[in-house]
Amino acid sequence: MKEKKDKHFIKKPIYKGGRTAFNAFIKANLKYPLDALENKIEGTVLVRYDIDYKGSVTGAKVLKGIGYGCDEEAMRVVKLLKFEIPKGPRGLRVLFHKENKIDFRLPKKLKVKTPEPTQASITYNYTPKKKEEKKKKTSRSYTYTISRG
Repeated sequence: MKEKKDKHFIKKPIYKGGRTAFNAFIKANLKYPLDALENKIEGTVLVRYDIDYKGSVTGAKVLKGIGYGCDEEAMRVVKLLKFEIPKGPRGLRVLFHKENKIDFRLPKKLKVKTPEPTQASITYNYTPKKKEEKKKKTSRSYTYTISRG
């Protein structure tokens, strides 16, 4: 039986972990620009970047931007990416071009319920150890009331 030959002469760069890991990396490293937050800017930035033969991103250019610092942030995150290049024939050094969309979505506001103040009481009884028999029996009782709020 013959082995299948690879259809592609030049192998494309692969992000280790696939698309899911790629998206997780972008989400973890993307910092929403303060200017965009203040102006409530949302949108998608289209970035084109080059990947050298080592798998590093060498250049990045915004094809479609939304401004307010989002374009620069998208380029910064893309430059952090590192790809794996499968071994090609005779060690060809190929420069790959790739495009990706990076979404900027405002964080959703979480409704936080404030807990209602509750009162708790603790009763603490203290009885001293008897070293000598005393005529009077002494016992002390303390009550603490702790309230939240």
